[in-house]
Amino acid sequence: MSTRPYPMPAPEPSEEDGIEQGKRLIRLSDDRGLSLTQRIANHFYRMSWATPFYSMRLRGKYPLKLLAVPDDGIPGDPRAGKALRAGYFLYRGMKQPVASLDWRKIEQPDIFVDYLHGFRWLRDLASATSRDNAVPVAEAQMRAWLEAHGETPSDPAWRVDNAAWRILHWTAYSPLILSSGDLVYRSLVLNGIARTARHLDRGADKAPIGLPRATAWAGIVAASLLLPGGEPRRVFGEAGLKRALDGAFYADGGIISRSPLEQIEGITLLAMLRAVYDVRRQEMPAFIGQTLERMVGALLGILHGDGAPGSWQGAAPIDPARITAIVAASGIRTRPLRQARDWGYQRLSAGTTVVQLDAAPPPVARLAKNGCASTGAIELSDGPTRIIVNCGGAALAGGILPADLAHGLRTTAAHSTLVLDDSNSTAILPDGALGKGVSEVELDRQEMDQGSRLEISHDGYARRLGFVHRRLLLLSNEGRELRGEDILLPAQKRRKAIECPLAIRFHLGIEIEPTLTADKQGALLRMSNGALWQFRVGAGELSVEDSLWIDGEGRPHPTQQLVVNATAATGGTSIGWLLKKSG
Repeated sequence: MSTRPYPMPAPEPSEEDGIEQGKRLIRLSDDRGLSLTQRIANHFYRMSWATPFYSMRLRGKYPLKLLAVPDDGIPGDPRAGKALRAGYFLYRGMKQPVASLDWRKIEQPDIFVDYLHGFRWLRDLASATSRDNAVPVAEAQMRAWLEAHGETPSDPAWRVDNAAWRILHWTAYSPLILSSGDLVYRSLVLNGIARTARHLDRGADKAPIGLPRATAWAGIVAASLLLPGGEPRRVFGEAGLKRALDGAFYADGGIISRSPLEQIEGITLLAMLRAVYDVRRQEMPAFIGQTLERMVGALLGILHGDGAPGSWQGAAPIDPARITAIVAASGIRTRPLRQARDWGYQRLSAGTTVVQLDAAPPPVARLAKNGCASTGAIELSDGPTRIIVNCGGAALAGGILPADLAHGLRTTAAHSTLVLDDSNSTAILPDGALGKGVSEVELDRQEMDQGSRLEISHDGYARRLGFVHRRLLLLSNEGRELRGEDILLPAQKRRKAIECPLAIRFHLGIEIEPTLTADKQGALLRMSNGALWQFRVGAGELSVEDSLWIDGEGRPHPTQQLVVNATAATGGTSIGWLLKKSG
């Protein structure tokens, strides 16, 4: 079976801003989690926190004051702040009554526990009420936390990334926790900051590579600038932070976990650190500003017309106002990165249309708790309306979103791409880790008079089913037409191709109403504002099926998907399709 009703024009290369015409991306061969030896070593290190010897190592001079109070330019969530004043913590739809909170053992999902121990709720509280009203609430929880964890470190309260976030939030919102006239309590708070800094000094490089390690080192640098006598720690901390950032982010600014949520966290981290330098009137090292600029450009590259990111690697569309505030707080003004070659996201844009493509292997298992088998998937938006999406949201599991559903959201079928034999292009193992599958992605991009042409291929199905999947995209220069072609080619030097079913899935945004044509070769996609896009396919049978989409709060929304069903022939298969704006 072979059909190509929408031919791809021959490329006429042009030199555009940073577009690389050929690239092969290879997934690291050592794609495993931590070894047994590493896990045992980490376990014994955490056990040592409870020993008197470790507590002795955290002793030192009691600081008498903070040298400054940084300004946090990132707004909190007023709803969560009002809820806390009303007597309960609120985070992504999950609630924890203050009256029943046991800081020694919090019975909540991990993401909620980290929110509490990182004292991120101080930002929410400050956004919801005046300082006078916030102080009693903040101080009560500060006292409770110190009583539970002030003396003896434990996991997860003293896990180094939580500890570093705590330093950043304690110092930025110190007026809420250090306004008491109780000198003993004030001394305990200040000593808690100093002890946390010493804990980070010893444990930052033991944190997992990526955002956790970078966060730990940022906490050390912040403490060096805000506690008296910090110059030696600053030299030590800035050197460690540079190493950590070099290991956490690709040269194009994308985080190695490939997670947009972690990318946003990383920008938030460095924006808060920049505020520390600013309040101390100290020059921030050039490497921090350069890294931050690349990070912001990479994030802007995966924003749709509504100002929120695409649903990639377990992420969901975060509130655009929050994205805008975080970017503003970073102090960076830059253009969206159209081709994040290492991070793996490609951006095509023309007119009001934005197309995003996952053009890289999945992140390695040890770096991505919620990694997805999404290689080759696309998203498409027209202005503020998302037309083609991925289900997204796997990283928001807990509370509203059950863990078993989140597992399903990581599959290839939950993304807008081709699925062969109802299987994942990269295996998702029972323990949640990513297994074998896509190891190489070949990429070619051309900017032409007719528009942008992008071609990728991956080997995710080569080992098991004998096929390489190639996807071609052409976005017209006015943005009103996206032509696509999905091709299955027999893999060279692999097992013989097996005839099997295929499905090309196009998950639709929640504002899209599809109407199937009588010949089952097309559909009309009506947007909420009345505008129309047409979908046509050159082979197979088109159907409309149920789907779902996860919003930025982790809430599932019912939606629909277009599914092209066909059979992959052993000699290869080609299916062309077209998305065209009407009127």
